[in-house]
Amino acid sequence: MMQAIQLFSQGGPDVLKLTEVAMPQIKDGEVLVQLDYAGINYADVYQRNGQNPASLPCIPGAEGAGTVIEGNDILPPGTRVAWLSQPGSYAEYLAIPAWKLIVLPEYLSTREAAAAILQAVTAQYLCETSYRAQAGDTALVHAGAGGVGLLLTQILKHKGVKVISTVSTAEKARLSQTAGADHVVMYAETDFISAVKDITQQRGVHVVYDSVGLDTYQGSMASLRPLGSLVLFGQSSGNVPPIDPMQLCRQGSLFLTRPTLAHHVADADSLQYRSQRVFTWLCEGILDLRIHQIYPLEQAAQAHADLESRNTTGKLLLAISETACNSLTREQT
Repeated sequence: MMQAIQLFSQGGPDVLKLTEVAMPQIKDGEVLVQLDYAGINYADVYQRNGQNPASLPCIPGAEGAGTVIEGNDILPPGTRVAWLSQPGSYAEYLAIPAWKLIVLPEYLSTREAAAAILQAVTAQYLCETSYRAQAGDTALVHAGAGGVGLLLTQILKHKGVKVISTVSTAEKARLSQTAGADHVVMYAETDFISAVKDITQQRGVHVVYDSVGLDTYQGSMASLRPLGSLVLFGQSSGNVPPIDPMQLCRQGSLFLTRPTLAHHVADADSLQYRSQRVFTWLCEGILDLRIHQIYPLEQAAQAHADLESRNTTGKLLLAISETACNSLTREQT
């Protein structure tokens, strides 16, 4: 038996229950991994609250890092690995198809890998696939102090892009500036559309990266220059309603896309390419990771509540293995 967080119903954070479940049994093509850390993401929240319905009961989570304990010739026991698209990651052990695993370089710990892999690969596809950002562009990044926002800002600055970010507090503004944002707008105090127009001399930005959704999408379109691109990649404030294509026409022949991670890592080659891009940036110091807080597995509900409060910055993790929990305890004492 092993410990895991399970969903028996959908709702608020309190529906996340710590339970004892059977150990997973590996199938052909799979290996068994013992988790050190699981990453917490808004996709987990959407699964829990019903925005992305799941077959219940289920173990949430899709991202983590740990060590292979039952492997194969390519991934023998003891290999340190990470993954970003395998359901059931809020658990002590996970059976996972070998092709979905990313072998960690020596310089990267499992904690760092769990803090980086999903959100950094998301940032990678956003600025290199969804809209290929290039030097001289101006980008608007909503939730600039969030996990993806901080990483995306750093990558964009590395590419020579001017970055305008939106945040909710002075502390988050400082973090966004530290990540490289050229202008930070505190949206509770300043209308971000007017601020963007002033900063760009009324021209608008080339691209908006919008993970907020309902509260921001109209302002995001209004902030774009003609032929600009709105990249909607989340809905932390709620789902965006259907958009009339003529609205895109009237506002400047805009481009609209709603990408999701799964389609960008749907095969081994894509997964390895994107993850190696991220590892290169980490190795070269282009990306600086920020872990906001690490919680023991039994505090998954609190972690979800904190994430939804919008008071967090950077990454939230669950510490799962004995080694990870012992490390967490030492840091807290």
